[in-house]
Amino acid sequence: MKETPFTKFHIALGAKMVPFAGFNMPVQYEGLITEHVNVREKLGVFDVSHMGEVWVKGPKAFDFVQYVTTNDVAVLTDGKIQYSCFPNGKGGIVDDLLVYRIDSETYLLVINAANIEKDWAHLSAIAKEKGLEVGKELYNASDEIAQLAVQGPLALKAMQECTDTPVEDMEYYTFKKLTFAGCEVIFSTTGYTGAGGCEIYLANKDADTIWNAVMNAGEKYGLKPAGLGARDTLRLEMGFCLYGHEINDEISPIEAGLGWITKFTDGNNFLDRNRFEEQKANGVARKIAGFEMVDRGIPRQDYEVFDAEGNKIGTVCSGTQAPSLNKAVGTALIKAAFAKPDNEIYIGVRDKMLKAKVVKMPFYKK
Repeated sequence: MKETPFTKFHIALGAKMVPFAGFNMPVQYEGLITEHVNVREKLGVFDVSHMGEVWVKGPKAFDFVQYVTTNDVAVLTDGKIQYSCFPNGKGGIVDDLLVYRIDSETYLLVINAANIEKDWAHLSAIAKEKGLEVGKELYNASDEIAQLAVQGPLALKAMQECTDTPVEDMEYYTFKKLTFAGCEVIFSTTGYTGAGGCEIYLANKDADTIWNAVMNAGEKYGLKPAGLGARDTLRLEMGFCLYGHEINDEISPIEAGLGWITKFTDGNNFLDRNRFEEQKANGVARKIAGFEMVDRGIPRQDYEVFDAEGNKIGTVCSGTQAPSLNKAVGTALIKAAFAKPDNEIYIGVRDKMLKAKVVKMPFYKK
């Protein structure tokens, strides 16, 4: 099992460690609810070094990234970031990702830890078809880069103390290359919590320096380390997709509610464009919908979903007791006819049919 450059700090802090995507990762420290609430109200730090990073470089870089992702890379300028996904050529999704435009011939793709090998195989095959040199123009830097996500309303204020470059007024989904605690990093105003903050990409060799700087700078603002558990409840409260839950190789971005990152603009001839354009025009038979429980019970992934007559209409993708809302919420892939807000649905929980209602996401609203 792999370790991140920060694993020793997690163990020293008494984190509960679990295997995740081939890494030994902290699932919680003080407790999921404490960590979740602290991120929403103050700031927390997550080790996300298990994420993958792939560089695309050279004169063919733009055309390649435009083809393999559904969003419109043409609207990016230097220093801007875009949420997107890789279509798989069969109507599903290989992965969701972030696209960083360094310059017109340099892009950084940030991918999910569990999909690094799959994504790399997918991208490498297309790169060979498109004439990019694999290992040079398409380069997997995942093992060389560590990453911390400092999330919460006080995150940028605290992290400003570690750099002379202004970061507090940075726009959402932008990045800067800057010196942070004496180390060169990519500092981006991204994150998957909906609480604001930043993500810091660094060389493995600088991990100790940057961890200590982040913890010291954040101490007076109430910084606490947070684990995978809180990361999941925070993203679910915002209705953000998680690969293997709301999206996978058999769910299209239109079905997943990701039409907003599937851009049918002139010249954006990405893989599977015609198929997705047809789905958007004609509708889909099933959709991801958010729901909240009416009856008492907590929905979990793979629980079955029914209509009032007991007919199965879908399956739960994610579910939890949401710490910021004090209610149980979830997402489900269900027949499109039932996906309208306020529709009653029923979740099969331990041989019981528990009532829920479809609601518009995000569940948590600031």
